[in-house]
Amino acid sequence: MIKESRAEQHIVSVSAVGTPKRSTLMSKIIRDKYLLLLLLPGLAYFIIFKYVPMWGVLLAFKNYQPYLGFFNSEWVGLANFKQLFQDPVFFRLIRNTLLIGLYDMLFFFPAPIILALLLNEVRKAFYKRFIQSLIYIPHFISMVIVASISYLLLTTEGGVINEVIFKLFGYKIDFLTSETWFRPMIIVQSIWKEMGWGTIIFLAALAGVDQEQYEAAIVDGASRFRQLWHITLPAIQGTIIVVLILRMGHFMDRGFEQILLMINALNRPVAEVFDTYVYTAGIIQGAFSYSAAAGLFKAIIGVILVFTTNYLAKRAGHSGIY
Repeated sequence: MIKESRAEQHIVSVSAVGTPKRSTLMSKIIRDKYLLLLLLPGLAYFIIFKYVPMWGVLLAFKNYQPYLGFFNSEWVGLANFKQLFQDPVFFRLIRNTLLIGLYDMLFFFPAPIILALLLNEVRKAFYKRFIQSLIYIPHFISMVIVASISYLLLTTEGGVINEVIFKLFGYKIDFLTSETWFRPMIIVQSIWKEMGWGTIIFLAALAGVDQEQYEAAIVDGASRFRQLWHITLPAIQGTIIVVLILRMGHFMDRGFEQILLMINALNRPVAEVFDTYVYTAGIIQGAFSYSAAAGLFKAIIGVILVFTTNYLAKRAGHSGIY
């Protein structure tokens, strides 16, 4: 009897393994049909505006002629890239883009973190919300308005800042045409405009910090700085790493509109970056394939920076983004 029961159990287990699963792909789609419908608008956006335009990458490998069309233009391979690398302006573009990007990482990237930490120390909810509202406003101001404000403040012909400098020191500084002051001016504009908006992610991360840790630290006699260093910063460290990795993907994107509005003939040697050069070569001069090669080179550098930063973050013991 025992042998027969074991045999029956074996037959049942084998038959159970051999039967197909009820939860098929189609049944899952039917079950989650409403959630999938919510997914469709976002999916359509990425397909239409992100993936379909990627066919334009082929333009960098062709000698595009408008009268021949996209597919009938001559295939030239890497000729446009060779022309880009041999162009004397290439090294100037690399230098300017990397320097502005480096200043951005050194001064602009930490600014929202520091501001979020300061706001987190404000105990009065009314004052905290009021300050947040004030610092969010510049994000919604057009870069054209920001450039106009910069001009009114910095111009040598009645600019407020230059008038103050003249009253104090007896001379004026031509910020708008100076090669020395161009990069600091761009970074200050970015900090003023986007610093407040950048605090949203870090304030959300700070809201999730366990308050019992602060209470235990107070009992142990830890100062506010010790609480910040040993509790707050480690708690948002993962968020900082993820934001850093994502930001490295835009390291070569230096704000086309911002620099285009502030560039002029006198500061061009330090102001010209890949974004403005692609616009000048592609739209104004009509070198579509050449400018596409320059844009593709910039995008490849961004991808390499993202993968490298993510790899270093994982080697350091952090989770990374994938």
